[in-house]
Amino acid sequence: MSRDIEAGCPVIIGAGLAGLSAAIELSPQPCIVLSAGAVSTGTSTGWAQGGMAAAVGADDDPELHASDTLAAGAGLCEPSVVSAITGAAPEAIAWLTGLGAGFDRDAGGTLRLGLEGAHSRRRIVHADGDRTGAVLLETVVDQARRLPSVALWDHSPALAVLTRDGAACGVLVDGPDGPFEVHTDTVLLATGGIGGLFSHTTNPLPSRGQGLALAHRAGAVLRDIEMVQFHPTALDVGIDPMPLVSEAVRGEGAILVNEAGEWVLRNPLSARDVVSRAEWAQLQAGHRVFLDATKDPGERFATLFGSIYATAREAGLDPTRDLLPVRPAAHYHMGGVLVDLAGHSTVPGLYAAGEVASTGLHGANRLASNSLLEAVVCGRWVAQGWKSTGAGAGLPPAVPARRIDDGWQPDPVVDQVRTITSRAAGVLRDAAGLAVALDELKPLREHDAGLVATLLVGAALRREESRGGHTRTDFPQTAETAEHLLSLPGDRVDTALAPVGGQR
Repeated sequence: MSRDIEAGCPVIIGAGLAGLSAAIELSPQPCIVLSAGAVSTGTSTGWAQGGMAAAVGADDDPELHASDTLAAGAGLCEPSVVSAITGAAPEAIAWLTGLGAGFDRDAGGTLRLGLEGAHSRRRIVHADGDRTGAVLLETVVDQARRLPSVALWDHSPALAVLTRDGAACGVLVDGPDGPFEVHTDTVLLATGGIGGLFSHTTNPLPSRGQGLALAHRAGAVLRDIEMVQFHPTALDVGIDPMPLVSEAVRGEGAILVNEAGEWVLRNPLSARDVVSRAEWAQLQAGHRVFLDATKDPGERFATLFGSIYATAREAGLDPTRDLLPVRPAAHYHMGGVLVDLAGHSTVPGLYAAGEVASTGLHGANRLASNSLLEAVVCGRWVAQGWKSTGAGAGLPPAVPARRIDDGWQPDPVVDQVRTITSRAAGVLRDAAGLAVALDELKPLREHDAGLVATLLVGAALRREESRGGHTRTDFPQTAETAEHLLSLPGDRVDTALAPVGGQR
């Protein structure tokens, strides 16, 4: 075993937008950032096309942004959290601009704003067209590399969050010479989502809920794990993971049709759960679903959406002339580690930010382009809280020797989990399918992917209603009272638990 390390500073698990925003905000106080692979690769941040939502337009304000977020969240958002984060959005854009992020602007220097589903105003800020996530990731990685206070450890996956007397006391890291312990009383989970647990996903395949498994095994409470958002327009051309066709394409006028040219739904900018269900009904009826962008944006497609255009062309399709085959795919996880706005989980010393966290912003259905916003705002708020309490004293230790041959590899257990989860907990769910899935997942629970899938499927079975991203064909109505479902430490994850409601 490698020699254990006394860190004396926070350890951030995850090198995406949330984790690096926290590291940058914490400077000049030191921290360690653990990346499972190479820093700047393998994160969902770099794949985000749609942009960042912020009420910066002359006809907009944070209250309207909050109202749209609450409407999309289908009763499970926490209004005070929504108001706080949407209120912080304009300053987040300014902070990123100060770091060097080149947001798209018109000739006069005004931010160019896009429109996406369920937004009542144009408020989506982009960078380099549909490369917003990639640009923002490049920006924060470059800034983090410049800061002597940030120790970036790539190829250093976290194996466990260590606890003592119920509080975080370190991280077990898989190092080049075997596992070793990094001792710290301050740990931030910023590990992203769970899309890799599904056969059809727009997420990097390594994104399969490792942060949730780390938190659950450390004793943290998880919330609303069943709430998965399926993006309705994943490009269905046999690529795994599936290329995303941004909602912004529909914002520019593209429509959804079947092979007969019939509209899949009249409003292609409906909330994502509505669009996904409409598409799923077409697929179940034996139809195919296509995105028709030949008229709008038409010839503007390549200019507005360069990377999507290039991907389509590589697949032999010309979006200005051809219909693009699409289908729903697992895209974003609204559930996560239960935290407050300072990122505190229910385990002292353990924090979470970004997609792995459940702040109360997204509720049952994330409003488009609120994810990058939450990552930046909440990552910075976590670091600001650390500064106020003095966390981060000491110097970051030297970077351990790097192992460069430990990239993501196919895993037969993960393959089983993807098949089971997709069949039982996809766009449409029912008790019979979920119960069978729970039984199939029992022997896989020691694996992190199997554990998280079991928690997800179990929560989906417990939620006997349809709400937001969760649709039960055997319980099609929405319950009168919106209740959170909590996965508690010590829960037997192979049994159905009684719903737990109320605010934290």
